[in-house]
Amino acid sequence: MTDPLPHAGQSITFRKTMTVAEQGFFTGISGNLGGLYVDRTRARSEGLADMAVFELAAGALFSTGLARLAGSSFRIASISFAFSRALPLGSSLAATVTVADASPEALGFDLTGTVDAETVVTGSARLVPVDPAG
Repeated sequence: MTDPLPHAGQSITFRKTMTVAEQGFFTGISGNLGGLYVDRTRARSEGLADMAVFELAAGALFSTGLARLAGSSFRIASISFAFSRALPLGSSLAATVTVADASPEALGFDLTGTVDAETVVTGSARLVPVDPAG
């Protein structure tokens, strides 16, 4: 059974505060030991209030909205992000996913992330139907 297609303009926002726990998990998953992400002293020397949130961990918050809007019949084919600045740990990111276009062949989405009403992430995603053979 396939989920109904979302319609253009439909959106959902998922909010999460990025914590030390997520930072530790992502370090273990990615193996990234970059100083801005794992060394408070280094991050503060660069002017951040705390270590920087891994951009890909912050970007992953958009996958929640994509899955909720697209349903289980679609998977991510492409996704892109642009971050206007580093996000320090403790930032609460509101990841908004908005349907730009929808057809049975592909779903297009606009992505916008805000922290305290400031847009800090923009991007887009394209989802395609799941094809177990391809």
